[in-house]
Amino acid sequence: MRPAADDNLNQPRAVLRLQPVKPDLTFHGLRHSHKTWMIADTIPEIAPSLRLGHILKDPVQRTYSHVAPEVTSRLLQCLQDRWDKAVVDVGDSTWRRMA
Repeated sequence: MRPAADDNLNQPRAVLRLQPVKPDLTFHGLRHSHKTWMIADTIPEIAPSLRLGHILKDPVQRTYSHVAPEVTSRLLQCLQDRWDKAVVDVGDSTWRRMA
């Protein structure tokens, strides 16, 4: 994901040269967007925390909270729905041909 977000045009050993998918997009910005989308999709807090590699401060939550399979399925479906809508909104898929 990082080359698609940050580009790798200045890396001498890059096998495939990639421009950023969107100007000013960064890998860190994608993390913020991902978290925001999970909040908007009402995904339980444990799932975003684990996906983003956050350490839960509350020992009770750390011990007893788990991501149920149906939460993972819903999270992935919500992300798929966002992707499908983004692809339709782009229309001509010019960005795909750039890679």
